[in-house]
Amino acid sequence: MAFTWLLLLVPFALALHYLLHAGPIWTFACAVLAIIPLAEWIRRATEQLAHRAGAAVGGLLNVTFGNTAELILALFVLSTGQTGVVKGQITGSIIGNSLLGLGLAILAGSWGRERQSFKRARGGLLSSMLILVMIALLVPALFDYTERGLYAQADVARLDEQLSLGVAVVLIAVYLLNLLYTLVSHRDVFAFEKPEPGAAEKAWPVWRSLGVLLLGTALTAWEAELVSGALNETSAQLGISTFFLGVFVLAVVGNAAEYVAAIYFARRDQMGLVISITVGSTIQVALLVAPVLVIVSHFMGHPMNLVFDNPLELIAIAAVSFAVNAIAADGETTWFEGVLLLAVYVVLGIAFFFVTE
Repeated sequence: MAFTWLLLLVPFALALHYLLHAGPIWTFACAVLAIIPLAEWIRRATEQLAHRAGAAVGGLLNVTFGNTAELILALFVLSTGQTGVVKGQITGSIIGNSLLGLGLAILAGSWGRERQSFKRARGGLLSSMLILVMIALLVPALFDYTERGLYAQADVARLDEQLSLGVAVVLIAVYLLNLLYTLVSHRDVFAFEKPEPGAAEKAWPVWRSLGVLLLGTALTAWEAELVSGALNETSAQLGISTFFLGVFVLAVVGNAAEYVAAIYFARRDQMGLVISITVGSTIQVALLVAPVLVIVSHFMGHPMNLVFDNPLELIAIAAVSFAVNAIAADGETTWFEGVLLLAVYVVLGIAFFFVTE
């Protein structure tokens, strides 16, 4: 119901910008909040399509459209040439999903329960993929440092772009193979609870699901354009760096619907699904969204590489990998583990707030 009421912000944000010509802060705030219910309705439409498509195709639909709002928002920011903000958004999504989203879900799910459990096989796979993510994002930064600091190459930027394109292709290939592994060859191992009887019959008609999906995507793109256009002025007026806004505002907004879904399923004691929603979304951002942005950026005239200039971003990504591995090792969660994840997120947030551009 809360998301339904928030839909009123969609026309309100457009009216503020086009009719009332309100200040950038008001446009930015309303457009950002408007993206949250749109992301939820995109997720809901995808879920309804998945009910009718079957387990394998449904899983593919969920992972394909799971980060639609975030990808659209990043593309519009990228179109303005602010690659640093987009990288910050990628970092923010990675740490937000696995620290903030998972931490909140564990706390909510642990209320009234001593502990919750999930399949260690799924937790182990996601933990292993997070290690790959950490390595893949560390290598371009170390390569850049080596070329600039030790060998003083004249054309390091071109080499960074070529390396990033190569890494992007590898990450996308791994992502596709992961879909094959979890949805086809090892589907029985990674399957969740069986859907409720008659779920397919109760699902929306296909035309309605597709209509909501297309309309939600179009409106998200419109709101994302307002956000990207007001980003710099909002940053200047608030005295907050665009980098911080990318890490802790745009990233959280793009994934807010997933946080709510994770909390909902945690309360229903489906921690396996919670782990897949939060950590799985982190994996999708790193293995699909970031590489796609790298490739698309070259066609947009604003080439983006995978070199994270601020070492704090790499430390944050490494912290996510270590924290999730520690949580997933025993296949169980308790409320205090949720507190630990949230504490790491807050500490990183304080550090990012004081980062100078």
